[in-house]
Amino acid sequence: MRMSRLLVRTLREAPADAEVASHQLLVRAGYIRRLASGVYTFLPLGLRVLHQVERVIREELDAAGCQELLLPALHPLELWEQSGRAALFGSDALPAMTVDARGGTFVLGPTHEEVVTVTVGAEVDSYRQLPLTVYQIQVKFRDEARPRFGLLRTRELIMADAYSFDVDKDAMQFSYRTVFDAYLRIFGRLGLDVTPVEAESGAIGGDVNHEFMVPSAVGEDEFVSCPSCGYAANVEAATRRLPERVGGSGAAPTDLVEHHTPGRSAIADVVAYFGDDVTAAAFLKSMAVVDAEGRPTLLLVAGDREARLPSGWRLFDDADFSAHSSLVKGYIGPIGQQADGIRVVADLGVGRDGSWVVGANRADHHLGGALLDRDFTVDEWGSFAQVVTGDHCPRCGEAVQLVRSVEAAHTFQLGYKYSEVMPGSDFVAEDGSEAIFSMGCYGLGVSRLLAVLAEEHHDDRGLAWPTEAAPFQIHLAALGAGRSPEVAEAADRIYDQLVAGGIEVLYDDRDVSPGVKFADADLIGTPVRLVVGAKGLARGVVEWRSRTSGEERELPVDATVSELVGS
Repeated sequence: MRMSRLLVRTLREAPADAEVASHQLLVRAGYIRRLASGVYTFLPLGLRVLHQVERVIREELDAAGCQELLLPALHPLELWEQSGRAALFGSDALPAMTVDARGGTFVLGPTHEEVVTVTVGAEVDSYRQLPLTVYQIQVKFRDEARPRFGLLRTRELIMADAYSFDVDKDAMQFSYRTVFDAYLRIFGRLGLDVTPVEAESGAIGGDVNHEFMVPSAVGEDEFVSCPSCGYAANVEAATRRLPERVGGSGAAPTDLVEHHTPGRSAIADVVAYFGDDVTAAAFLKSMAVVDAEGRPTLLLVAGDREARLPSGWRLFDDADFSAHSSLVKGYIGPIGQQADGIRVVADLGVGRDGSWVVGANRADHHLGGALLDRDFTVDEWGSFAQVVTGDHCPRCGEAVQLVRSVEAAHTFQLGYKYSEVMPGSDFVAEDGSEAIFSMGCYGLGVSRLLAVLAEEHHDDRGLAWPTEAAPFQIHLAALGAGRSPEVAEAADRIYDQLVAGGIEVLYDDRDVSPGVKFADADLIGTPVRLVVGAKGLARGVVEWRSRTSGEERELPVDATVSELVGS
């Protein structure tokens, strides 16, 4: 491709809304352009990188025995109602978008579990057709409330999503591991240091699932990592080791004292009321929730920790509070709650010695000096606080650390979540009985990977793509070709021969200064730069330079193509 014909305009300054390096560089180098908040156009350079990433994905998934198909982006709303996920629309768990058309209401597909289940179910009727894993690469739609960081958080994204269908759970776990390993090979080829971590399933569902996290200073996620044993989990799923609670507070008796705390419903405000005498760690955070079985529950964690809600749990809404008058918003405490039918669960950290400041269960009041087992009791203990750096690993007991990161992929062992409710999911098992699919699903954000790659592979001059993802393998620059027929002829000849040899070349044949050409070459970031100039030709050489290492060497003009095509 000649740059004189390429649709590209490089920018010396980043747009004002570009906060992170990947966003700034992808715009400046002419890979993407913003159409609306969270919506981007991929210009030719950007599309070439997308195609390169897609090629790696297809090669690895095909090698793992997966088959590519293409499912509709428009889903009849009835399918989502049948699976039960339509009730989640508009929530943080499932920011979905719908459109009203002449044929009814349709969902702009954020994921494809419902559609692929009925599609495969209509084609498979015997165990002999299983196992089966299909995948597609398609645009997904998300009603993202807070698009930011360019391609890292958008309203639409290109995703490679795969779905496995097996005869039973054991077979599904084997298929899951097959795709899991293929993902590791994909990230390895793209030069990304990825860590699979245990995670919560969210709106997708299933028991076992993993997020593939790329450590990044601009990531909006964090995972817990144990350097000693390798334990890794998303902060929402991570647990920590604490000693077993043995009963009794171990504290000297204290009086229960009521304090008038008008307008101080937040812990920080109550801390300010008590002054220097206490810290947030002395307060008991009491959260009204509904557990996965629909039971009203009070969750207790220390005031200096963030709570971790298990999968399927949710916070009380207004209707829940109206049905339980003992729970007063902002002033909830554990004392007497079981008598009102509220189950009390607590993080193991609540079992420490000493008294607590708790809500008094009436507006504008707190209680000081509350003791576990004297003033309140706990029905169930567990790890309900988010893990922080320095906590003890649940496996080996050593200190863990938090790692800021970007989620690049997510895999789920769905089991029978969808096959139990979607039509046509039954097949004839080997023994002649009727069975239903055991499923897995796997999502990899293709367009997000451009941003992740750009974050991990750049310097102060621009992008520096790994070979597998680069839009071109060689950036050929002809210096002074307009004034020197010899330079133009040599550069044209090298370009034609490289292309004939199967190498993708970006040929800068523009009539601009060498400084502009070099700056654009560094900004665009192809792995190798070749320079053809009058001084080098006079000595019979062209200049070769690695974008990543900065290594430079001279190649004989007559042997340039043979060296590069054969390398």
